[in-house]
Amino acid sequence: MTLAEKAGQLNQAANEGDASVEDLRAGKVGSIICSSSAYAGNERQDRVRAQAINKLQEIAVKESRLGIPLLIARDVIHGHRTVGPIPLGQAASWSTEDIKRGSEVASREAFADGIRWAFTPMMDVSRDPRWGRVAEGFGEDPFLAGRLAKAVIEGIQGDDLTQNLAACAKHFVGYGAAEGGRDYNTAEITPYTLRNIYLPPFKEAVAAGVRTVMSCFNEVGGVPATANRRLLTEILKDEWGFRGFVITDWDAVGELILHGVAEDRAHAAELAINAGADMDMATGALVAHLEKLVAEGRVCMETIDTAVMKVLQLKADLGLFENPYTDTALADKVQFTPEGKQTVLELAQKSLVLLKNNGVLPIKPTAKNIGLFGSLIEATDVLNGTWCLDGLAEDVITVKAGFEAAIGKDQVLFPSTLNDESLNQARYCDVAVAVVGEHPQRSGEANSVAYIDLPPGQLEWLQGLKRIGVPIVVVVLSGRPLAIQWLEDNADAILFAFHPGVMGGQAIADVLFGTVNPSGKLPITFPRVTGQIPTYYNRKLTGRPLDPYGAGVSRYVDEKDSPLYPFGFGLSYSSYDYSGLGIDRKDDGYEVVCTVANTSKVDGEEIVQLYIRDRVASLARPIRELKGFERVAIAAEGRRQVRFHLSREEFGFYGADEKWVVEEGAFDIWVGPNSIEGLHGTLELV
Repeated sequence: MTLAEKAGQLNQAANEGDASVEDLRAGKVGSIICSSSAYAGNERQDRVRAQAINKLQEIAVKESRLGIPLLIARDVIHGHRTVGPIPLGQAASWSTEDIKRGSEVASREAFADGIRWAFTPMMDVSRDPRWGRVAEGFGEDPFLAGRLAKAVIEGIQGDDLTQNLAACAKHFVGYGAAEGGRDYNTAEITPYTLRNIYLPPFKEAVAAGVRTVMSCFNEVGGVPATANRRLLTEILKDEWGFRGFVITDWDAVGELILHGVAEDRAHAAELAINAGADMDMATGALVAHLEKLVAEGRVCMETIDTAVMKVLQLKADLGLFENPYTDTALADKVQFTPEGKQTVLELAQKSLVLLKNNGVLPIKPTAKNIGLFGSLIEATDVLNGTWCLDGLAEDVITVKAGFEAAIGKDQVLFPSTLNDESLNQARYCDVAVAVVGEHPQRSGEANSVAYIDLPPGQLEWLQGLKRIGVPIVVVVLSGRPLAIQWLEDNADAILFAFHPGVMGGQAIADVLFGTVNPSGKLPITFPRVTGQIPTYYNRKLTGRPLDPYGAGVSRYVDEKDSPLYPFGFGLSYSSYDYSGLGIDRKDDGYEVVCTVANTSKVDGEEIVQLYIRDRVASLARPIRELKGFERVAIAAEGRRQVRFHLSREEFGFYGADEKWVVEEGAFDIWVGPNSIEGLHGTLELV
């Protein structure tokens, strides 16, 4: 290969517009990210996408000197044609198996459209719900994020990479710590916090065999991640043994100039490739400047060869050299199938979180006049949520359609506006179901907010409804935690649905009418008000500790310290009792066991959570840390024994020297339904 051809393999063009026929013939493009034009959603007639990709592949394979196929990428975030819940909603299911199956559906469908590389999972730990991309991740806990990322990777990549997609762990690292929740902003992270909070999910992804990693936009310690050799090479590749390749985020190489660490694009390309960024997304800096940089001795050929070999290896493992083309008839066979829809329906059902219920749910069959209110009851995009590039509006089961299918049209009043007229109609209802929340354009990338309240107008209408005296059920659609203190104080029931996907309307109706027993638990803490942020559960111990749930005690003079809903919280139509905590020492660690009884007459599923606390350590440690969880089905009036195994390593942490250490001493153990309740015991680690 010539140096120009090597540089081409490290160049990802943005859509076909940046991949001209001349560039493809010259071998100047190794990958294309499909995000617009013929690749963008809803242009599916005559299999436009597969045909367009096949044409590009044909030029690369037949008309370039080396005939190297293209690696086609796309943001397949939470489904392709069959859209599942947003990742934050999926995290509320705490179900690795359901998330894996949903990812398998996405991989199968995207493969049929010629996509071979998905920019998922995003495991950026985020403690700030103002950040728009909190919707795209798995919440605030590194342990949960790592386990769920592993499930996504296994689902996307499958057992046979030639029939699936390569996954991409993003954004490496600390993107979720953007100051003020403002996207692309500075992230101030200490080495201690970086090692113990933000890096662990990525280490889990590497251990799961993820084939690519995407660097983040932000800087860590003053060094932008795209030019951060400490992160990309010393930790990711050398320490963890990552053998795949690193791609930058969109134009992140060029943005090194704006960060003030590169004087021009040539300098930016030099910094990125030498730091360990192997492929340049959308900037074109590597393909434009590598030849000159090598000639001037600023980049060595070995660095380029190593990067190119990793790109070619992935293409080989994907089977692109043997078969670069896509069967244009495949999509009709594998997309939006009954099996795929059932998979994302079950995931959506398990992702719904019941936050409050004074007995009004499930809605009784005797309810004759049910009101379904709000402009979102017929919305499709609000159910699919952010980063939905390929879902079709006509595929979506709206909340209204879900109600109609569940109980028919005659029993339900459907006002789609929140105004005086709809309040007047609500007076005649036995129960009023109000669907409120955010449009997906209010969350996702570059959509941060300064206030996490309900959008304007919705709360005022609900206050009017309260004055009427009708039982109120509120369904909240959102890409982030919202400050819904008024709802907690005044509504009769609250179902938080996130953005539940193409089958969301059916899932919501199933839960409201009792066909499905809700079982979701929050993967992120819900503040009472915006001013409480951050309120993450695993905060460190302090010299003047405060029980935020203590009566009459608060460091705020105008609000309680405690969050509205804690991490791991979620209600059910069943009731559960925890008993019999046992902690036994084993050769390789400890076994923790308890019994969970379903004390109701309703079959249910409970997410049992295990937390630890290091009582005395060389550094201040969190008040609680999630170290295990199990989703268990428990029959009505039945009981299940739940066992957890804690290896010795799971009691350790990264110390001040960034080395892993396991310190002996006393540990608290909790097993319970969320991060603030549960059985308590102790053990002595020796």
